[in-house]
Amino acid sequence: MKEYWGYHLIVDCQECDLDMVKERQNIIDFVKNLVKEIEMTAFGEPIVEHFATHNPLAAGHSLVQLIETSSITGHFVDLNGEAYIDIFSCKEFGIETAKAVIQKYFNPKKMKITYLTRQA
Repeated sequence: MKEYWGYHLIVDCQECDLDMVKERQNIIDFVKNLVKEIEMTAFGEPIVEHFATHNPLAAGHSLVQLIETSSITGHFVDLNGEAYIDIFSCKEFGIETAKAVIQKYFNPKKMKITYLTRQA
């Protein structure tokens, strides 16, 4: 019997490269590479849409990628280069690997990491 029902990595990034955060194709490439590197299986294509254009403080792309074991979501802020990324899975994955992929695609100067294990 497995010990935990789910694993949830929450990454809050500050001072990312603005061009990388604003580029829709970079976000798509990021999540496709992340899925591969953390050994998950994508369920369909990622959804990446630009939202909150009415609010310059929040405007940016949002990401949803379903994976067979749950989902990867994110929001990328145009104004200041912040990125908020969540990976939730009932299958374990490498935290350091996920952080390295985030670093490669967005180059944040700061990352706040929260890791939760979930039980029923």
